[in-house]
Amino acid sequence: MESCSRVRLLRNALWKLLILHHFQPKSTRKLPYTPQIGIPSGISPHRGSMLLTSSATLSMVLACSQAATALAGNGPAIIPQPAHLESQPGTFKLTAKAEITFGGGEAEAQNLAAALRTATGYKLPVSPVASLAKGREITILLQPNQLDKYGAEGYELTVTPQAVGITAATEAGLFYGGRTLLELLPPEIFSTNVVKHFDWQVPCVHITDQPRFGWRGLMLDVSRHFFTKPEVEQLLDVMALHKLNTFHWHLVDDNGWRIEIKKYPKLTSIGAWRGGVGFGLPTNSTTAYGPDGRYGVFYTQDDIREVVAYAAKRHITIVPEIEMPGHSLAALAAYPEYGTGDGPFVVPLKGGVNPGIYSPAKAGTFQFLDEVLTEVAQLFPGKYIHIGGDEVPKGPWKNDAACQALIKSEGLKNEEELQSWFVRRIEKIVNAKGKTLIGWSEILQGGLAQNATVMDWIGGAREAASQGHDVVMSPTSNCYLDYCQSRDQASEPRAIGGFLPLKKVYGLEPVPDNLAPEMQKHILGAQGNIWTEYIPNLKHVEYMAFPRAAALAEVAWSPREARNLDDFKRRLKTNEQRLDRLGVNYRSSALDDGTAAVTAGVWHPAQIKTEPTPLDWDVTAKVTAAGKVNVTFDYTDGACGIDIAWAALLEDGKEISRDRHAGFTGSSPRKPVYKLDVPAPKPGAHYTLRAQIAGSGGTDSQGNVLWIFKPAVVQ
Repeated sequence: MESCSRVRLLRNALWKLLILHHFQPKSTRKLPYTPQIGIPSGISPHRGSMLLTSSATLSMVLACSQAATALAGNGPAIIPQPAHLESQPGTFKLTAKAEITFGGGEAEAQNLAAALRTATGYKLPVSPVASLAKGREITILLQPNQLDKYGAEGYELTVTPQAVGITAATEAGLFYGGRTLLELLPPEIFSTNVVKHFDWQVPCVHITDQPRFGWRGLMLDVSRHFFTKPEVEQLLDVMALHKLNTFHWHLVDDNGWRIEIKKYPKLTSIGAWRGGVGFGLPTNSTTAYGPDGRYGVFYTQDDIREVVAYAAKRHITIVPEIEMPGHSLAALAAYPEYGTGDGPFVVPLKGGVNPGIYSPAKAGTFQFLDEVLTEVAQLFPGKYIHIGGDEVPKGPWKNDAACQALIKSEGLKNEEELQSWFVRRIEKIVNAKGKTLIGWSEILQGGLAQNATVMDWIGGAREAASQGHDVVMSPTSNCYLDYCQSRDQASEPRAIGGFLPLKKVYGLEPVPDNLAPEMQKHILGAQGNIWTEYIPNLKHVEYMAFPRAAALAEVAWSPREARNLDDFKRRLKTNEQRLDRLGVNYRSSALDDGTAAVTAGVWHPAQIKTEPTPLDWDVTAKVTAAGKVNVTFDYTDGACGIDIAWAALLEDGKEISRDRHAGFTGSSPRKPVYKLDVPAPKPGAHYTLRAQIAGSGGTDSQGNVLWIFKPAVVQ
């Protein structure tokens, strides 16, 4: 009885400490951005914190275990890297006897309990904080008066052998603190089934953390290829793990209209469907077919509401994109009366820039778009509506008498200013619905709308931010996750082209060079984009997104000084174990990115003819051993691609290996890799790589011929 009384007294004493806002952890030496081993601090549960303790260790409130914490590498494998992290001796052991209490932030207490329950099987009770004296051992509180300290998404996390405390000013901060706690647990915590007889230990740490940028985004194109509501929610789950907070939902493009608009039912009865999967992909690469065999499907408004709610629970805001004035063939196939260009309009089977665009000269166009955006605004509670605005071909407007008359009557100089006039008018519609317009870089053309935000993919960020406009950085050079992850394209699933390795994503600096310090606040953050022309299913999406989206998450969250590629790769190994438990089809960071490829030669416009012509490159210095080579034709610039009929290897002018198949390299390459046998080199022999190529639509093309050699296996 005496020992039980002592435990009760200790527990009540701890509770009194919890409610004293002056109680602080013992001071320890802090070095920012670098895990430190120091003296274990007492728990620091300010009001507004989430505290976890184990009843099995309550009798040890006044004494900490001095056992060393076994950590992978140099510290916990948390992604994104926290702003400040101190590793300390000891571990906290999570058992079925732990409990959760809250004082504000009940939703996050329930979220954490649910997240812990799946793998542990522990049904940890959740109840108000006042019941701690009755034996409850885990506490979650909310501290909104500390917004200046923690920010809108920041948190403080302290783990000792007796307790875990999370302090935050907002529920989002508590959520992110909870995600970090899950990452401190073994990867098995992300298992989708109960892991029995497991030792759930958390290393002792003290973390203070908040994001560098408020926009940490991922875009999914569901127009080119459709993804079901459960598939979208699976992606949202993995985004939340990495503290990504903005889901850009590309719902509309030439190739399909994917959102139900009740005022205009033909948008989905006609605009959501096309004749097949398209893009040269096999029919069985997807299951998104209707009963009549057409490719399509769309989200009902109830589907949208459910996904929005699902995202909100994970503190993810959804930004819908409704493309205009270009990339609008799906809409015009349904309502051609609002279009300009060559009709009839049909939902196409391939991508690219198509000539069918909205007509700003028709009054009905803006009424139609206003009524569409009314329903969109009602479905998405977030601040932004994305209107696209990219890749608008001006030919249809140049050739349309009504559009030319509009240019004259409005005193505009050209079609670029007509696009600006269109965007400004749409901005008034968007603003009237309480939303802010955001669009791709091209909305800068002809002058930027007054309150618009720019999503920069091809330049213009510095210009826009210097004018006081907000900007989201999403450059093709670092953020287009549909680009190849290896130069050895033959070893990778199909991609749109390009080359974007993990290192390049991680190297993004969102703030443009030479942007005045007082204007840097207008850089909202960064976003990765998954365009799906050649990505027809979720497994392919996951392979293209991860781990590159994890790298982008760290770019957007962690202080610039905290980022270290080698340490990120170390932590990524543990993160991949988490993704394994979640069933995510990521690309292993251990795979080669093909950077060992060497350039065998180049081509440039002066060499290209529109009729098939052989080109030669001297590869004598490349033939050093017997094996196989993948020759990749890597387009880099120009208005045209090249068609390739075959590639061959010659020894002293005599052909010794050939790969004949129709290939193309350009903005959307098709089979640009040729596989050739390479012999053991003969002394004094001369080796030539020869390919028969022709300019596709012209001769303005240039690129590199990559040589990716794999030596023969010696038996």
